[in-house]
Amino acid sequence: SVVAFTADGERLVGMPAKRQSVTNAKNTFYATKRLIGRKFDDAETQKDLKLASYKIVKASNGDAWLEAQGKVYSPSQVGAFVLMKMKETAESYLGKKVKDAVVTVPAYFNDSQRQATKDAGKIAGLNVLRTINEPTAAALAYGINKSEGKVIAVYDLGGGTFDVSIMEISKEGVFEVKSTNGDTFLGGEDFDNALVNFLAAEFRKDQGIDVSKDIMAMQRLKEAAEKAKIELSASAQTDINLPYLTMDSSGPKHMNLKLTRAKFESLVADLIKRTVEPCKVAMKDAQLKSSEIDEVILVGGMTRMPKVQETVQEIFGKQPTKSVNPDEAVAVGAAIQGGVFTSDITDLLLLDVTPLSLGIETLGGVFTKLIGRNTTIPTKKSQ
Repeated sequence: SVVAFTADGERLVGMPAKRQSVTNAKNTFYATKRLIGRKFDDAETQKDLKLASYKIVKASNGDAWLEAQGKVYSPSQVGAFVLMKMKETAESYLGKKVKDAVVTVPAYFNDSQRQATKDAGKIAGLNVLRTINEPTAAALAYGINKSEGKVIAVYDLGGGTFDVSIMEISKEGVFEVKSTNGDTFLGGEDFDNALVNFLAAEFRKDQGIDVSKDIMAMQRLKEAAEKAKIELSASAQTDINLPYLTMDSSGPKHMNLKLTRAKFESLVADLIKRTVEPCKVAMKDAQLKSSEIDEVILVGGMTRMPKVQETVQEIFGKQPTKSVNPDEAVAVGAAIQGGVFTSDITDLLLLDVTPLSLGIETLGGVFTKLIGRNTTIPTKKSQ
C-alpha cells in the first residue's frame, strides 16, 4: 500500500509508486495504516516520525497527518487512494460498477482506528457494509469448506500490525471468536527498519560515512533490506550490493556485504519475541491450553520467515498449517463475508468480539468498564 505524489502533480498508487520511491522518498507514503486514527502526540506516531522518509504533521484536531508536495493529507485520505485503485481494478475486471465493500482491519484496532478506516472507504466512494477483523477473515477463508468442528488460532504478522485470534469453527458453519490480542505497531516494517539500521551502522564502520540523514541512500537501504529479508526466508545467506550508495571527496562509495539468515534473526529476535505474550494472553482469555488448539494458521507475509514459524510452533506446540495463502487469506475471507451479505452464501454465521474493554468516563475522570474485552458483539450494556 504505497501512495506517491510526483512533482508534476500526478498521484501514483501501488507498484508505480513503489518503483519511484528512491528518487522521491519525501513524497512517497507507505505503512500509513499504522497512523490511521492516531493522534500526533501518540508514542507510536513519535516513533514513526524518526523512521519515516515522509513528513508527519499535526492536524488542527491533534491527529497525525502527512505532507507531500506542500499539501497535507489525512491517513484516511491516503487509505482512500489505495481503495480507489482497488475499486478501479475490480471494476475493470468485472466490467461493472462496484459500490459495496467489506473492509478488513487489524483485530486490535481501537474504535477511532476503525472509524478512520471506514472514512477511507467513504472517501473512496464505497458503501462499507461491514468492517471485519483480519484474523477472523482469514479463518473464514480457511474454514469455508471444512466439515468438521475445530478450534483454531490465527497468527497474523503483516506489514505493520500483529494480531492473534483464537476461534471455534462448528461443523454447522458458526465461526465464534473466543479471544483476540495483538500489537498495532509491530510488523514487517519494523523488521526492515532493524536491518536498515544495521546496514547503515556497518557502512559507517566500514567507510566512515553516516548515511542516516541521506534520504535517497536510506531509501535504497530500505529496498535492499526488504529484498534481503525475503531472500533469507528461502536461503541461508544473501549478498547486499549497492553501488554508488553515496560519495565523499575521495569519490563514490559502494556497499558490498554478505548477510546470513542467523545474523538477520539475531537483529529481529526481540521483534519476534514481542508476538509471544499476546498469544499467551489470547489463550488464557479463551481459557484454552495450547494442546486444545487443533490448528494454527499463519497469515501475513512475515510468517514466511522460518524463525517466525519456529516461534509459532514453540508457542502452540504444533506445526502451523500451510493450507492458506498468507497474502490472500484475508481478502478471500472478506469476499466470503461479502457473499453472506448478497445471500450467495447462506450457511455461515460469524460471531466476533470487541478486542478492547469499553467503558465511560465517570466522576473524577475515572474509566468505568462496562463491556469487557473479548465480549461477543453486537452487545449492549447500560448502568
